[in-house]
Amino acid sequence: FDPPHDAHIALARACVEQHALTRLVITPTGDAWHKARTLSPAADRLAMARLAFGGLPRVVVDDREMRRAGPSYTIDTLTELRAEHPGASLVLQLGADQAAALPTWHRWQEILQLATISVAFRADGTRTSAEFDVANPPLALAAGRLVALRLPVLPHSSTAVRQRVAAGLPIDDLVPPAVARYIADHHPYPTA
Repeated sequence: FDPPHDAHIALARACVEQHALTRLVITPTGDAWHKARTLSPAADRLAMARLAFGGLPRVVVDDREMRRAGPSYTIDTLTELRAEHPGASLVLQLGADQAAALPTWHRWQEILQLATISVAFRADGTRTSAEFDVANPPLALAAGRLVALRLPVLPHSSTAVRQRVAAGLPIDDLVPPAVARYIADHHPYPTA
């Protein structure tokens, strides 16, 4: 969520509806061990996530990964959530690109034991370059619990938003109005 955009909002809504969740926990990452680029400051990412998701029913923005020292690992977050909610069924929502990369994640086999993996696909059937297929997952993931989440067609990306900000172009059609104002007021991304 660097920054959160309209497709993230659609993903959150679809996840709550299609999986009949009682609560969706949005956890902006702290120290992202898997990202090659430098993230915007944690305080900015958290503030934008709260602005973007704060009004959605059954959605909570959780800052636990930002409070944790060292790299942010999904397994640690899932373990904490399991301890806090021992009877809950956990669902980890991923995009197809991240689902394909899951075997590279820290203690990924344990993630499969703690949560059902929901893989988001756009409703138009387009695929990412990762070519992940929930019906035929890589052999390493076959033992895990996988489900598909269908999304409306929204060709937004955080990268595109950051590029538009850098070029001085408007982003109002890509992000919620409160996030656009936050970016304009706080400048978390470099501009031209």
